[in-house]
Amino acid sequence: MTNNKQQIVGMISSYQGLKPSPIDWLWMQSPHPCGVWGNIQIMASAPKPDFLLLYNFNDFPNSNPQQQRFGGLLSRFRKQAQPSQPNIQTRLRGVPKERIISLVREPPFQKLQQKRIKEYQQAQKYCGYVSGPDEFAPNPDYMPAIWYINNSFRDLNEMGVPEKNRSCCWVTSGIARTENHRQRLGFLRLLTESELEFDLYGRDLPDWAGGYGKVGNKWNVMAPYYYNLAIENYADNEWYVSEKLWDALLAWCLPIYYGGSAADKLLPPGSFLRLPSRDEKGIAYLKEVTANPDAWHEAKDAIAEARQIILHELNLLNWLSKFVEQTL
Repeated sequence: MTNNKQQIVGMISSYQGLKPSPIDWLWMQSPHPCGVWGNIQIMASAPKPDFLLLYNFNDFPNSNPQQQRFGGLLSRFRKQAQPSQPNIQTRLRGVPKERIISLVREPPFQKLQQKRIKEYQQAQKYCGYVSGPDEFAPNPDYMPAIWYINNSFRDLNEMGVPEKNRSCCWVTSGIARTENHRQRLGFLRLLTESELEFDLYGRDLPDWAGGYGKVGNKWNVMAPYYYNLAIENYADNEWYVSEKLWDALLAWCLPIYYGGSAADKLLPPGSFLRLPSRDEKGIAYLKEVTANPDAWHEAKDAIAEARQIILHELNLLNWLSKFVEQTL
């Protein structure tokens, strides 16, 4: 059955930065005004959307009766301390279950595996489609692409290669919540103690790391560089790949990537390099590659191809448009 009416896709998320959901979230990922892409329009706060995207949403009611009773007691004590949240049915805005999509984006850390499985089970009670980048998800799949390059879609799609006059950069953070985060920080310490020439940007970095601080638009700091370190917090399955890779390529960098095998299946050969390890061997590799821009020049055509795949195929709006088309 074909429906020519443009479908409105609302969105809710448990990400603090998206509470309440910005109306124009994702509008930068379309060449058309107001988040239109094909047969859909993404309108996060639409009161009566045709479809609803639960984007890394995990605020479902607790299914354990004992915990629910305990939670009810706690909520009475907290009632005056914070405003009450609308119930789950109100938040779902009357959208039928088969039109509610849950997409999980967080890395599937082994330590949090049981929590993740329970969240998937909860999501299935309310959502017709539940997916995440791990084998425990009802529908294991790669995460559709979002990016933190705040240039317009038209600029990214049509502009040529920006002026490149710097060697290598890394945009990261000082987060140390998990062992994976701490391993990344351990590699950062090795890098700062080596003689590798690279520029460091990011939020909450430790004092010993130095760096230039928090970045607003990654394009501004990444575009001048030939190479970018793109190091995932998780690299242990065939599904997980994040915006770290998309951001680097959209800025016309050649990513030196540490991550799982998903990138090999999604992007053309030669569009990124593999960091062999996060140790002295990896540092030696970085020194060899970044000593000159030759590798970037060799990869330029593959980078151009990868950028088009990210913008037009892997794009979350394109994924949503295809889902809507298949559902109607």
